[in-house]
Amino acid sequence: MRIRELQLDPQVVTLLENEGLDQLYPPQEDAIKAGVLDGKNLVLASPTASGKTLVAEICILKHILERNGKAIYLAPLRALASEKFKEFQRYSSIKKPSGEHLRIGMSTGDYDSSDPWLGRYDIIISTNEKADSLLRHRAPWMNELSLVVADEIHLLTEHERGPTLEVVLTRLTEINPDIQMLALSATVRNADEVGQWLHAGSVTTDWRPVPLREGIYNLGQLQFNDGSSRAIQSGTKTPVLDIALEVLSSGGQALIFTETRRSAVEMGRKAALAVKPRLSKIEERSLNTIAERILSSGEKTRLGEALASQIASGAGFHHAGLTGPHRGIVETAFRDGRIKVLAATPTLAAGVNLPARTVIISSYERFESGHGRYPISVLEYKQFCGRAGRPKYDKYGESVLIARNQDEADWLMENYVIAQPEKLWSKLAVEKILRPHVLSTVAAGYAKTEEGLYEFFGRTFYAHQYGPRMIKGKIGEVLKFLAKEEMVVMEGRDLEASRFGKRVSELYIDPMSAVIIRDGLYNRAKKMTDFSLIHLISRTPDLAPRPRPRGSEMDKLGIMAESQRDEIMGYAPNQFEDPIAYDEFLSELKASLVLSDWISEFTEDQILETRKVEPGDLLRLVQGTEWLVFAAQELARLFGHKDLLANMEMLRVRVSKGVKPELVKLVGLEGVGRVRARMMYSAGLKSIDDIKERSLTELTAIPTIGPSLAKRIKEQAGGLIKAEEWEKAKSTKLVEAEQQIMLTEYEDTE
Repeated sequence: MRIRELQLDPQVVTLLENEGLDQLYPPQEDAIKAGVLDGKNLVLASPTASGKTLVAEICILKHILERNGKAIYLAPLRALASEKFKEFQRYSSIKKPSGEHLRIGMSTGDYDSSDPWLGRYDIIISTNEKADSLLRHRAPWMNELSLVVADEIHLLTEHERGPTLEVVLTRLTEINPDIQMLALSATVRNADEVGQWLHAGSVTTDWRPVPLREGIYNLGQLQFNDGSSRAIQSGTKTPVLDIALEVLSSGGQALIFTETRRSAVEMGRKAALAVKPRLSKIEERSLNTIAERILSSGEKTRLGEALASQIASGAGFHHAGLTGPHRGIVETAFRDGRIKVLAATPTLAAGVNLPARTVIISSYERFESGHGRYPISVLEYKQFCGRAGRPKYDKYGESVLIARNQDEADWLMENYVIAQPEKLWSKLAVEKILRPHVLSTVAAGYAKTEEGLYEFFGRTFYAHQYGPRMIKGKIGEVLKFLAKEEMVVMEGRDLEASRFGKRVSELYIDPMSAVIIRDGLYNRAKKMTDFSLIHLISRTPDLAPRPRPRGSEMDKLGIMAESQRDEIMGYAPNQFEDPIAYDEFLSELKASLVLSDWISEFTEDQILETRKVEPGDLLRLVQGTEWLVFAAQELARLFGHKDLLANMEMLRVRVSKGVKPELVKLVGLEGVGRVRARMMYSAGLKSIDDIKERSLTELTAIPTIGPSLAKRIKEQAGGLIKAEEWEKAKSTKLVEAEQQIMLTEYEDTE
């Protein structure tokens, strides 16, 4: 079937044909035959790169251009949402029947807003959590949605993110009974069952544009599931690297999945040593440029330096401890074929699309604190395999598991390679997970009675699988908790959220976090300090995962708990009577110390060195804390704790920017971060009035501040800038730049 046969708007056909798209892939054709363009609900389960996104795109365009509809595209992660937003931008040139250009919007943050501005857009890209937040705020434009595309639907079975997706889809079908559902995934064993829940048809296929063969490595031999095999030369004494180098020799790239971050960094280091001698001079120059971008992006840390060093040699690593900009640089360089071997943790498999000719899974086990080592699921293994094979570059893709002996090789072949992925099972009926969803259902007015509440949750995937009676008891327990904590008022069978409950739901925090904050604001530490407020936030279940203490850290934290007893919120559990609770308490203290270091202007590298917390983890900890401090502010306002509001606002800014109190005003200026603010303060610019009185020449004398930024800073401070002053500042900086160039040229000749 050809694109031209689909009766699409001519603008869409032209755009797609200009991109080289003419013939539909088999899974795309199956989706069309299943009625997806006729408004029928569909679960489409087909491998990575088989064209699922194009099906979603033409379905969305059909709704907007022919039915005056509006579509929402749900992605599980912000990185995926951003990726899809960029992809959809190419459709902004298309005109609607009204003559207006098609508009694409994205919203992934700020959970305390209904984002009314999104109503102006035709396509909205959102994370599942943001969509849940918008539904809690009763965003009016969501009633206008005619299509929802749910990407990565297999995440229904994931403990953390699955229940939110499940509730969002249930809620959208409730407020828009005629809405079309299109659910996408690479691997869904029980697509029919998911389809029945969504009143949808299902298309399940193994077809890939690049054929995949899965295999096992054992004792120098690769054995694939298609019966083929080949020998691998042992040159590095590390099988994973030997396979990767063999792939490189035939012009491919290798993606190595490792068990931990540390092993990813170490594997990247080993790969860099092996790959470097194989690089051409042109490749080396290109990689050096990328390495320099890593070093100049954000604060300098030893983790960033290690990454830059590896990239300069043609390899690298990727894990959640890296900053967003660094991960982005690595992903782009690997996609462009610059990085030849990339070692990554499993988080990459659930994130952005990053294919390689060969995927090597170095370990099929995971370690989880408190649970020990356990084998990964077949579903996770198949997600890894899905990254193998680059469309337009490779004739085939390979995935390889590493075995230590023949017995293990046979076991891996049976339990992973030829095994079927597990069925998707709802994880909604866990009290901790159910709490916020029950509260939001009542607080947003979606259910006004117990019967209405049971009726809503009776339409969830969990109720579809287990029956509505199974979840009813869990909801009853949650209601008791919410009533006891005065978030929900129960009068007979009628339900209504209190002001407290409604605000907690809008703030998008766990009701248990709200109880901890509320009680902490009333039962304060003897000596209430910024550390006390940070520790209060660290105790909430929403600030997770927290950094875990290691080795001697535990003893030091125990001593600190005694020495700072007056500043600590709540009681310390007894180490011997409840060791699990005590370990959790120490994690809370460590998180508090990391955050205290951050607002004391410790560098990312100092925090990495002293607390063993990597930049990416630090960023997530900071972002989570900033939101929870804001939530605590709102609850303090609600309960009349006016004496804490000013301190909380100061703390929120300090956490957001990572500064001491004296820099709070300076970092409020656009273009001024923690490092630049400290330089300005050291140069005598200690207030907005100081900036207002200084000349542009004086501002540009401060390192990292050029004429344009100096002008912008002074304008924000309310200062007047004369034309001659602006010209002088520009010329002064130009002379300095020329002198620097001359100095560099002189040093080069020396």
